[in-house]
Amino acid sequence: MRRKDREITETESIEKIIRKADVCRIAMANGDIPYIVTLNFGYSGGTHPCLYFHCAPDGRKLDMIQKNNRVCFEMDTDHVLINGKKGCDWGMNYSSVVGYGRISVIRETGSKILALNCIMSQYSELTHPVYDQKMVERTTLLRLDIEEMTGKRK
Repeated sequence: MRRKDREITETESIEKIIRKADVCRIAMANGDIPYIVTLNFGYSGGTHPCLYFHCAPDGRKLDMIQKNNRVCFEMDTDHVLINGKKGCDWGMNYSSVVGYGRISVIRETGSKILALNCIMSQYSELTHPVYDQKMVERTTLLRLDIEEMTGKRK
């Protein structure tokens, strides 16, 4: 990171940003073709932190993941526009998290339910949501195992 004065390295501070975010952007590549998609997510911290996503059962994202499962993710919060007297005096305050990892499709039903619970906890206070078994079977769930991440705040 170029601006070390803005870097956030403490896990607790990074996780506060993640818990506050309402979407996560996933960037992937197929050869020299980049692709980015915005998704709802859930975060599981601990010694092996990961992000969970749900998506349609087919499409460009899954095709790209099958060819190259290395991805970058980003989320941001706390946006405040800073007005200036001149055009170049303007700016933006924010908090963000950027990281890298490997993403995979979850196939096992028990793991899918854990992923759904994690996603639900990002957006609700529900502790034991009930799912329609047929919906669980039809839903594609992804797990992004985080290899590194860092935060930034301005």
